[in-house]
Amino acid sequence: MGKPEQRTFVWQFDHPAPVIWAVMADTARFNEAAKLPKHEIEEVPGPDGAVRWFGRARKGPFRLEWEEKPVNWVFGRWFEHCREFRSGPLASLCASFSLAPSPSGLACTGTYTIEAAAANPIGRLLLAGGFFASAGKTFGRLAADARAFAAGASAQPFEYRAPPVAPAARARVDAMVAAIEATPNGHGLARRLADLVLTAQEVDLWHVRPLKLARDWGMEELSAIELCLQAVKSGLLELRWDLLCPRCRVAKSWVASLDRLPTGAHCATCNIDYDREFSTNVEASFRPSAAVRPIESGEFCLFGPMTTPHVKVHVTLEPGATRDVAADLAPGRYRLRTLEPGPEQTVEFTGGGFPAVIAGAESVHAGPPAAPGTVRLENASPRRLTLLIEERAWLADALTADRVTALQAFRDLFADQALRPGDDVAVGRVTLMFTDLKGSTALYERIGDAAAYHLVREHFAFLAEAVRAHEGAVVKTIGDAVMAAFADPAQGVRAALAIQKKVADFNAGHGGEAIVIKLGLHQGACIAVTLNDRLDYFGTAVNLAARLQSESLGGDIVLSQALHDDAEVAGLLAPYAPAADRAAIKGFEAPVPFFRVTP
Repeated sequence: MGKPEQRTFVWQFDHPAPVIWAVMADTARFNEAAKLPKHEIEEVPGPDGAVRWFGRARKGPFRLEWEEKPVNWVFGRWFEHCREFRSGPLASLCASFSLAPSPSGLACTGTYTIEAAAANPIGRLLLAGGFFASAGKTFGRLAADARAFAAGASAQPFEYRAPPVAPAARARVDAMVAAIEATPNGHGLARRLADLVLTAQEVDLWHVRPLKLARDWGMEELSAIELCLQAVKSGLLELRWDLLCPRCRVAKSWVASLDRLPTGAHCATCNIDYDREFSTNVEASFRPSAAVRPIESGEFCLFGPMTTPHVKVHVTLEPGATRDVAADLAPGRYRLRTLEPGPEQTVEFTGGGFPAVIAGAESVHAGPPAAPGTVRLENASPRRLTLLIEERAWLADALTADRVTALQAFRDLFADQALRPGDDVAVGRVTLMFTDLKGSTALYERIGDAAAYHLVREHFAFLAEAVRAHEGAVVKTIGDAVMAAFADPAQGVRAALAIQKKVADFNAGHGGEAIVIKLGLHQGACIAVTLNDRLDYFGTAVNLAARLQSESLGGDIVLSQALHDDAEVAGLLAPYAPAADRAAIKGFEAPVPFFRVTP
């Protein structure tokens, strides 16, 4: 192996470091824009449970094979990435990038260093020739792109030329856009979504996440979700269900429909087996339809600060080593762990000095706080470890299955999406609403079947409208009753209030027979099952919600203690002065406390 050679490039940015970091530390996007080859990664667990990563790719005439070392980084400050090659002209290649803010904080300096060692004469010729100059030119262009993007002069972080679209294919996409906008789910955004599919970098299309789209586009989350769901039905996107590892939050298994959802998966990175749970680790994500824009498998970068932005510190230490790193961590809840399989600890950081992260042979624990702005990392084990500090806000962009399956658009568009017969999946929390039309039998007798049927259908229509408007779904109707589900408890309560107001307005302006709605709500854990070929819910939470509806007098809302105690719900109901009550309820041993709200 030849002696490593090094070149450093320095760029000035007229924008704050966090703005530039978000672009330059997006290593997968950076590598794609630099036209580096996509590669395959093999994960190989070792006898101690630790995983090694081996990559393969072709670059020009060379077939490259290497070991991928975990990337080191402190979020917002620096990263370093190394590969040790087994075949090809190079023996090793390392890249590092750091940002230094100006004294005012309004500008920053970026320093990019490349270090490479030749493996053979071809490698020596390569390094002696234009390797570093070519890399500097390419990366300098990308730095200029980042500068333009930060200034608002470019719509994309890096200049990117998407694959050409044939006229016939573009015509099909135009037809899809028209079909989407012809439904209530287009929201005037179908063309923008189509342009994303046709022109965006591949890294933006591996997982199209509606919640991220909503944030990026400044739109309501429900509109983005409905848009993507409708785009699947129109053929622009494909829906997939990802089974996320609960430790690293990476999808290690995915299927195209719920009836194929495995009961669990194995994460080779964390070397653990894990189960599924609708509320935490089953995610609905989207990607372009293969008929519109095929996306080939492979990686542009396995590790990277912006691939897992919740990981704030990711540093490898040799056995017995201690390292102090400068890091600015906001107050909040953090998890301390290692990249290798092992224990972890959660800490609540309120400010000041962050506790030291100490990894032992069988433990990870918090040590004494370091000076403010510094984090101490200590590997007290007999093997090399990569220590992590990560925020617990993992699911900010994940559209979990509990949420999407409790949306009316999903129920309307994907009625065939159900679990296998006899299968069930845990749902950590769902808000369930049961309604009933009070005195419906007497109503039929008083005004006749035809008039009563018309009135009942009209009441179903505004119930469904209120449920959908508040991000819920009608699960089923049972005679004159409705069962609805909401992922957000506050939205369920808002829907209940809207329903009772609509009933009051209807009765006041109808001039005919008044209707009275009984309403009960509860939030809790249950299981999702398939009943009558539709996705349904089963369990104690379902039973309690139904029984609470029976406690309603009509015109009021009865909700469980658990739902009332939700912080957002409590604030929402404060103006109505909920009245506490309790009753003996069938199926429950002790009297059940509940609250009655009279809007």
